[in-house]
Amino acid sequence: MAMTQATINVMLAMNAKRTTPVDMYKPLRQYIVQHYSEREAQDMEEDLQSVHHMRNEVEKSTDALETRRDLLQRYFRALTVMESRFPISNEREHVNTLQFTWYDAFKQGRKATQPNIHFEKAAIAFNLGAVQSQLGLSADRSSANGLKQACNAFQAAAGVFAFLRDNISMKAAGNNSTQDISVECAGMLERLMLAQAQECFFEKVVGDKKPSSICSKVAKQVGLFYEEALAALVLPPLNQHFDRTWVAHVQLKAAQFNAEACYRAGLELHEKENIAEEIARLKTGSHMLSEARKSGKGGVGPLMDAVAKLEASINRNLERAIKENDRVYLMRVPSPDSLPPLTGAALVKSTPVSEVFDASQEKMFAGLVPDSSAKALSKYTEMVDDIIRVQAEKLQTESEITRVKLREMDLPDSLHALEGSASLPDQLRDDVEAVQLDGGPAGLEMEMQQLRDLRRVNEELLAQTEELLEKEAREDAQIRSQFGTRWTRPQSSTLTKTLHDRANGFAANLKQARDSDARIERTIRDNMVVMGILDAKPIEKALPTLGRPMLSLDGNEDQIVGGLRQKLVELEQLGLQRAGLEDMLKDMKRKDNILPKLMTTSSSYEDLFKKELAKYDQVSLEVGRNVEAQERVLQQIKSQNDLFSATFNLEDYKTSREKAFKQVNVAVAKYREVRDNINEGLKFYVTLQDAITNLKQQCSDYVMTRNIQCREMMEDLQRQIAGLSFNDNRPPRSYPSVGGNPQAHPPAHASHDSSSHNAFFQSSSNVSSNPPSVPQSAYSSYQAQVPQVPQAAPAPQPPYYAGGQNHPAAMPPPPYYTQPPPQQNPNFSQPPYPGWQGSYYSAPQVPSQSQAAAGQPPYQTPPPGGYYNAPPGGYYKH
Repeated sequence: MAMTQATINVMLAMNAKRTTPVDMYKPLRQYIVQHYSEREAQDMEEDLQSVHHMRNEVEKSTDALETRRDLLQRYFRALTVMESRFPISNEREHVNTLQFTWYDAFKQGRKATQPNIHFEKAAIAFNLGAVQSQLGLSADRSSANGLKQACNAFQAAAGVFAFLRDNISMKAAGNNSTQDISVECAGMLERLMLAQAQECFFEKVVGDKKPSSICSKVAKQVGLFYEEALAALVLPPLNQHFDRTWVAHVQLKAAQFNAEACYRAGLELHEKENIAEEIARLKTGSHMLSEARKSGKGGVGPLMDAVAKLEASINRNLERAIKENDRVYLMRVPSPDSLPPLTGAALVKSTPVSEVFDASQEKMFAGLVPDSSAKALSKYTEMVDDIIRVQAEKLQTESEITRVKLREMDLPDSLHALEGSASLPDQLRDDVEAVQLDGGPAGLEMEMQQLRDLRRVNEELLAQTEELLEKEAREDAQIRSQFGTRWTRPQSSTLTKTLHDRANGFAANLKQARDSDARIERTIRDNMVVMGILDAKPIEKALPTLGRPMLSLDGNEDQIVGGLRQKLVELEQLGLQRAGLEDMLKDMKRKDNILPKLMTTSSSYEDLFKKELAKYDQVSLEVGRNVEAQERVLQQIKSQNDLFSATFNLEDYKTSREKAFKQVNVAVAKYREVRDNINEGLKFYVTLQDAITNLKQQCSDYVMTRNIQCREMMEDLQRQIAGLSFNDNRPPRSYPSVGGNPQAHPPAHASHDSSSHNAFFQSSSNVSSNPPSVPQSAYSSYQAQVPQVPQAAPAPQPPYYAGGQNHPAAMPPPPYYTQPPPQQNPNFSQPPYPGWQGSYYSAPQVPSQSQAAAGQPPYQTPPPGGYYNAPPGGYYKH
């Protein structure tokens, strides 16, 4: 027991428990290695060293009180962290080599040893309460600041002992435990610390010269706290554990402050001239002190002196009051037992230590998470998800109910119509915006101009292609007329029938396309008035508006509209509140991490879950209030809207508006129809242009081949006329097919006299002076490819086919143009968009054998680059 003397009071403080050294490092590290891995043990090295160091510091007990207080708090939090990660007991799979030994603080010769972390925590908590009591005792209570420090320290000590009693003592109790950490002792020490904290308040109110009534109540509460502590000291198991001086001190304190309450109450009664009750109160106080001094032997001298001084003051006032009553008041003095008991005023309470002992923010051993904690976290998360889901569904359901009911009441559209700002339905508005972004009806003329330009390009390409064939035919006819029967090359008309047929097919396609373009233009002209509504920006200007009634009976239209708007504002505010509540729920869930608390809790998980889930109760309550408020506001809006509809003849407006919506729908549909037709036409012309370009290229190749053949045949005829061919032992020249590869069949070729060849061109009057022009490079290239191989002299034969089919010396006519086989894919080119097949396009089909036998025209099996066999009406969609 430690004591000190202040102005009027003597107080108590506890000595700390002593312990023996313990090695915390090796057992804990070995457990990590066995149940986790060596790597985790290495990662936890710093934490292990920290725990070991704190335990060594606890053993010393030589630091200043504030330093020891902070050390004990840190070590207690470390033990809380370790509790869920390191099971310490004698069991094989636990940390079974740790033994904690502690001596009793009040019986220094008694000690206990347990492999129990709760025993260690109980001892640390007791020492923390003892250090707090020593801090309170060491404060200088003669000053206001020191008095406050002492009061706070005693309340903190009371909080520690209350926590020890409620949370640790039962877990550390057993046959091998000390009495100082028992539930009974911790409870007694809590009341003792509260009594001394209340005593500090009594010193303050007396020093501040507060009214006697206040001083009496404060003193009475001090006496009550001491009485509670005394009741625990005189009963088992504490009655044989504490020194006699402790019991005497608490007993004297209880009597002193109960008597002090009577003394202060007597001063107040004397001021009120209630002398009879004053005498009774003073007699009660004097009797208490007299009995306490008799039974409280063993109290320290300063305390005995304070009791004696108080008793003298009470007796002095009692003697004075009796004389005044006998001489002046002559009042009957009531029996002390008949008086109502004095009431106390508790100005102190045990300081909660939940924040001091909260280890949820500790980072120590954070990497070690037992399965039990992980499972508990998963369970808690599911519980939170259930709460969030239920509340979120309520909020979303109410928002949907609001939208549906407002739509049924045509709100707020009807109010907007009254203001002249009607709106389209969402889908229809999106359709109109898409049309306007596309250029609108006004932009269709530009699209039609593109269509006409593409058609003109196709027509020009086709005309150029036909011109190539016609020019070649004219040149062939001119040369044939000059040479007569000696010009044995096939006529152009027999070779270009397929090319002409394909060109004619393209021309037919273009004619049908022109008709389709005309129908599109006619459709645009006929429907421009209908589609013109789509060019309005905003289009809502074209919609009808809701007008005020022409004849007003009550003149309350503005009031009706204002009331309806006000209710809609209230409904909107409730919607914003719902959005805020939903965000709040999501934010709470995001921040809700109770894993550290799960890892450090010493109570059941269910208690922790209940405590943590309680924070969602307020939000859930707000959700319920929002739902109730919305139902009430919606009902009010319905009543207001019924009145609004009747006043402004809303049904007629709805009819006009629906008619306008239909007109807009029709305009959008017609625009899309025209736009689709134009797009079909653009795709048609682009694809057809590829096909015509392909045909033009084939015609160019044909013309070039014919020019080369013409030049070579003219050279042979010139030599033949000059008489050179009869002495020439060369075989007749053969020519490659039109459009074929001249290297595939190289003709035998012998040298000839170039001078005679030139002389022929200069002297012959039968040869045209203007032969078809053939590029010199092409012809020279052809000559260079002919190998100079000597040949045996064959029998003289005509150089070219000059007789009928039955002529014995006749050669088969050269295949000047051989049609290539049809390809597998009859499409003339890839369409502009992959996978597209427009309605205007009809791919030519390969003819069957019966069709070929019937002499079907060859363009039915066109080579790549053929023409379109478009259906009637072209690409136009009716």
